[in-house]
Amino acid sequence: MNRLAGATSPYLLQHADNPVDWWPWCDEAFAEAKRRDVPVLISVGYAACHWCHVMAHESFENEHVGALMNDDFVSIKVDREERPDVDAVYMTATQAMTGQGGWPMTVFATPDGTPFFCGTYFPRENFVRLLQSVATAWRDQREEVLRQGAAVVEAIGGAQAVGGPSTPLDAPLLDAAAANLAGEYDATNGGFGRAPKFPPHMNLLFLLRHHQRTGDPRSLEIVRHTAEAMARGGIYDQLAGGFARYSVDAHWTVPHFEKMLYDNALLLRVYTQLWRLTGDPLARRVARDTARFLADELHRPGEGFASALDADTEGVEGLTYAWTPAQLVEVLGEEDGHWAADLFAVTVEGTFEHGTSVLRLARDVDDVAPEIRARWQQVVGRLLTARDNRPQPARDDKVVAAWNGLAITALVEFQQVVALYASPKDEDVNLMEGVVIVADGAMRDAAEHLATVHLVDGRLRRVSRGGAVGEPAGVLEDYGCVAEAFCALHQLTGEGRWLTLAGGLLDTALEHFAAPGGAFYDTADDAERLVTRPADPTDNATPSGRSALIAGLVAYTALTGEPRYREAAEVALGTVAPIVGQHARFTGYAATVGEALLSGPYEIAVATDDPTGDPLVAAAHRHAPPGAVVVAGRPDQPGVPLLADRPLVDGRSAAYVCRGFVCQRPVTSVEELVAELR
Repeated sequence: MNRLAGATSPYLLQHADNPVDWWPWCDEAFAEAKRRDVPVLISVGYAACHWCHVMAHESFENEHVGALMNDDFVSIKVDREERPDVDAVYMTATQAMTGQGGWPMTVFATPDGTPFFCGTYFPRENFVRLLQSVATAWRDQREEVLRQGAAVVEAIGGAQAVGGPSTPLDAPLLDAAAANLAGEYDATNGGFGRAPKFPPHMNLLFLLRHHQRTGDPRSLEIVRHTAEAMARGGIYDQLAGGFARYSVDAHWTVPHFEKMLYDNALLLRVYTQLWRLTGDPLARRVARDTARFLADELHRPGEGFASALDADTEGVEGLTYAWTPAQLVEVLGEEDGHWAADLFAVTVEGTFEHGTSVLRLARDVDDVAPEIRARWQQVVGRLLTARDNRPQPARDDKVVAAWNGLAITALVEFQQVVALYASPKDEDVNLMEGVVIVADGAMRDAAEHLATVHLVDGRLRRVSRGGAVGEPAGVLEDYGCVAEAFCALHQLTGEGRWLTLAGGLLDTALEHFAAPGGAFYDTADDAERLVTRPADPTDNATPSGRSALIAGLVAYTALTGEPRYREAAEVALGTVAPIVGQHARFTGYAATVGEALLSGPYEIAVATDDPTGDPLVAAAHRHAPPGAVVVAGRPDQPGVPLLADRPLVDGRSAAYVCRGFVCQRPVTSVEELVAELR
């Protein structure tokens, strides 16, 4: 009997009609394996995963394969986004056994959950042989299987160990991290490493802050080049905005087409901050259109932001997005069709499959004559209308707490920067205003959803769907990302409620996730016990739970002036510091927060009757050092500690700047404020 029909996960629901007797992750499944004395087959993936779909079609939808699985195993299907703790434990095992990992992940385990054989995608013939071999080994070589499992558990327990070496994350280590990234930088194509190439959003955020602190031109150039290369490549949707998860090549041409909420949230922060620091028009455009993508494509009204758009459309990867020259002509006519083919690098040979091409931007559209921009915008509109009539990829509409936190923080920063550059002379001022309006509404919707649906009896839940909260408990990254988002909302709105909520989340994390030596586990002390308790300090596709929590602690202590949160942040950051200087690509968010702590972070309070239009507020945001917090409003506003006992000066607005709990005298002019922030 397949037991997935009642699941809240879209990924599990995709397998509800398989001829496999799937179980969701639950104690009952392991009890059933123990009763039958058979191994457990744990299959882990996510809804937008292309190769998960392939393995499902080849194997899990096949009656013969299903019969083999049902006869000899208890099969459990896991959504890695819903249960990142389960995914982390078995991914560590898979990497320990095979030297690599990925999804779909296929794990064979004993009835107590101990993994003894792990892999990823298997073609059907290989998978059938594997099922038969594992079943035979379980029957005839049980002691060897159990020894193998014990060795794997010992190995992954060491990999997740806490209480290791610790050192302050100081300027020399951060400088070494920047130099490390510069050494791995792809000077030809942008980014780091070879194919497949993932958007290095957290590393770029770090390098922007490093450039701010040190003035290092190399760090800024790496960000500029990489941001432009990605924005001109096929990994970026040239019609609707938004980034795909990664490029299958080294030069950003052909993406793996799924679009993830977390990537787009973190990349929105990169382009927003690049725009803030340089005024770059390409960064402005990409930030605007990425914010619009989040609001239009991923926001669920009355809820939060959906997790992803699928890689496939009707089982075909890229069906929605790829074009031929003839298709461009069909939509645009002969003249505009050829012009668009040149602009978007669409060739007869094609850059993708079957003579199709993924749209790239081969020509500049940001610093060109108004008539060329107008033609480009008109072509984009017509192509997008035509594309909307094609079959569309499915959407994984579950709401993940941590990823919604990342999106809220990004949209707050976007709105703050838009206010700096708003001008009635901008040719697309109406478009920008429209994006801000819908993005603000989506952001507030998501925040309310997290506060009222995901927060249950003071504890965060990981996911919701259709307005109903799921059972999985929040993990450390949920607490960190949501707390940081609530701190950002407090700064944007001046509402004390968000700061109070952030403090509650951080207190819960400090109480329930603490590990020896000032580190943190990824799961709470009262969470379900797995074969090991994960505590990964490295940043990967998203910030590690530890980095996310440190970011929330740093923002909260700057906003409240309560030193114990800073002390906890510094000690926790010290547990990651030994990795930062040597493996900067995997500690980008930790290094980003490290730059904030090294900078101060600055605490900027502007006492004003006009928090949205005061020039002092604009100057504070425009010149804010790395990680600075900015709060503006009437003096002594309830629930806003930074405005307490900070009056106007002679009836004029006044800016109060503090750093590391040491404050300067209040200033009343933009020039004085800018001088204090340098």
